Amino acid sequence: MSSSTRGSLITGMPERPARTYSPDILPLMQSLLGTLADIDVEFRTDLEKILQSAVEEPLKQRAIATLEKRHHERRAPYVREINKLEKQIQRMFE
Repeated sequence: MSSSTRGSLITGMPERPARTYSPDILPLMQSLLGTLADIDVEFRTDLEKILQSAVEEPLKQRAIATLEKRHHERRAPYVREINKLEKQIQRMFE
């Protein structure tokens, strides 16, 4: 009995061939996510230093705004690449 026939008997539906994607995608996705995590940890560490500093509140707020802007700018290219990979993966499974 073929596997497709066996699949039909078990589930009542024909078995679909397994779909896979390029083996390069997973390591790239992991690398991008790891880089984002590193950027986020650095941001949180820097933010905590600012919040715990003894400087006046208006200066803290300016420093936090600058830090947030830099954080967003540093993350943006990695987020774009992750979005591209997600779209590529979705197209493979359509």
